[in-house]
Amino acid sequence: MREKITIQTLLNHKQAGKGISMLTCYDYATATSLEAAEIDTILVGDSLASVLLGYRSTIPAEMDLMIALSLAVRKGAPSAYLIGDMPFLSYQPSIEHAMLNAGRFLKEAQCDAVKLEVSQYHEPIVKALSEAGISVMAHIGLRPQHIDKVGQYKCQGKTIAQAKAIIEDAKRMEDAGATTILLEAVTTEVAQKVTEICTIPVISCGSGPACDGQVLVIHDLLGLPGASDAKFIKQYGQLGLQMTSCIKQYIEEVAVKSFPAPQHCYHMVASDKSQLEKL
Repeated sequence: MREKITIQTLLNHKQAGKGISMLTCYDYATATSLEAAEIDTILVGDSLASVLLGYRSTIPAEMDLMIALSLAVRKGAPSAYLIGDMPFLSYQPSIEHAMLNAGRFLKEAQCDAVKLEVSQYHEPIVKALSEAGISVMAHIGLRPQHIDKVGQYKCQGKTIAQAKAIIEDAKRMEDAGATTILLEAVTTEVAQKVTEICTIPVISCGSGPACDGQVLVIHDLLGLPGASDAKFIKQYGQLGLQMTSCIKQYIEEVAVKSFPAPQHCYHMVASDKSQLEKL
């Protein structure tokens, strides 16, 4: 069994120029596969609201569900660096609110850190969590929890004004005590600048190759049902098509009663079978 991945491991990767691997995960079974593959970091993302539950956005994700699934992932991947995604309104109302919910991820789900979608207005929350001993991943750039406000998912950092704001937010969050940064849908040039000026690991979600690591939604990587067709995604498999094919074969075999075959059946011992025939 490999050693536990810690924030120091991720810092060492950054300093050595070794890319940090990160995927989303929402269940025990998938987590065991990520553990076997020796993934560095797992995010139990609020993207489960759309990927698993079929909502059009991440906003309906609930704390209790996030905690339950985070614990399941931890059981399947005990050595990965595990990050719990703070869902909508789990931290925005107040520092006290954020502290209690972030603490649940650490105490109940055994996470190593929490992720918050942030802007300059969340600096006091990040600072308070950090001072309480809670590691924070600051999510900057495209923020899916704001989709109802901005109206559409679109690239960030295309103008100098946007670039300046992203860079300032990144430094502000590092100064407030954030231990990692996630940049979503940020231009490659701006993401490179952020990675160069920050001493903490910077993870790219559709923000180019210059960051210290990369994250994808597991369903997108594997080509599972509901996979996104966003430009930055690379599908490493077509498991959704394989699933459909397997299910169709099962339906066909059940229809003609070729499944279950004898090797799939349990049988009585001969003496009891003969007595059964007399009943």
